Amino acid sequence: MDRRDLLAAGLAGTLLAPAARAQAPDGPIKPDASFNLWLGEAPGLTNAALDDHILARSQDPAFPDRAMDRIRTPRLDVFRAATPNGAAMLIIPGGGYSRVVLDKEGYEIAPWLAARGITAFVLFYRLPGQGWRDRMDTPLADAQRAMRLIRARAAEFRIDAKRVGAMGFSAGGHLCASLATAHARKTYEAVDGADAIDPRPILAAPIYPVVSMDPAIAHGGSRSQLLGPGATAEDARRHSPEQNVTAATPPCFLLHAEDDETVPVDNGIRLRAALKAAGVPVETHIFEKGGHGFGWGRRTEGLPVHAWPKLFLAWAKAHSLVG
Repeated sequence: MDRRDLLAAGLAGTLLAPAARAQAPDGPIKPDASFNLWLGEAPGLTNAALDDHILARSQDPAFPDRAMDRIRTPRLDVFRAATPNGAAMLIIPGGGYSRVVLDKEGYEIAPWLAARGITAFVLFYRLPGQGWRDRMDTPLADAQRAMRLIRARAAEFRIDAKRVGAMGFSAGGHLCASLATAHARKTYEAVDGADAIDPRPILAAPIYPVVSMDPAIAHGGSRSQLLGPGATAEDARRHSPEQNVTAATPPCFLLHAEDDETVPVDNGIRLRAALKAAGVPVETHIFEKGGHGFGWGRRTEGLPVHAWPKLFLAWAKAHSLVG
């Protein structure tokens, strides 16, 4: 799909009301609204030919599996809570930093949260290997900007700016963990008043996350896309969240499957150890089965890991996401 197709598909602008979305199960779920992160072009564009493009990976309309494999215009897609309780979550899908998946790690979990009063914002962030200056910090810049905009528009979306968390999957889990551990890092020049707002999430939930850039356990594709050729040991350390945990890191909820053959479970284990060493509250769930990229929904039915969103919600309530 090109940009016109995105608009025709309802992926920008004001869309379905929450009640209408809930009553239309056939076909891909659509968000309630969408807005761009940046005023005009995103900072650091070097590839003038780059466009926004969606790759459809499933032909089953009842089981969509789409990914954005080119992103020029990073944005947030909004799933409004029908009965807002003031909480909000920034949802960061994965895709190995070479794509951002829409459905299984974004449009499935976002309505689940919205149905429970939590307004969900799905982030489509720039991909570092697609011609951006400062490639290593480009995704983090989008995550920081997203948190700031959510808080700046809190009244519009009927949320409490203090109660905004972040959740990420796979490479999106790396970005979530980076936001948690490097929220204070300057990654771009301020463009408006929103950039004075603290982007630290109240809590973070990296789900089967890529964490370390240590080649011994790193997901090779994510490492290559994020760091690029010629990366130094210091580059790897700076972009390994487990090596940047401090007392200012928010409480974390970690989830992994023991049989994950794509991203070794040691990624989550190392992050947990660093959080414990820094005195940061952490809850960890390691399931026997689930593999990688299970998201939530039909892929996990019949497995104990299917219960993970409820486990997260109970933990999040204990950490003040939901009042």
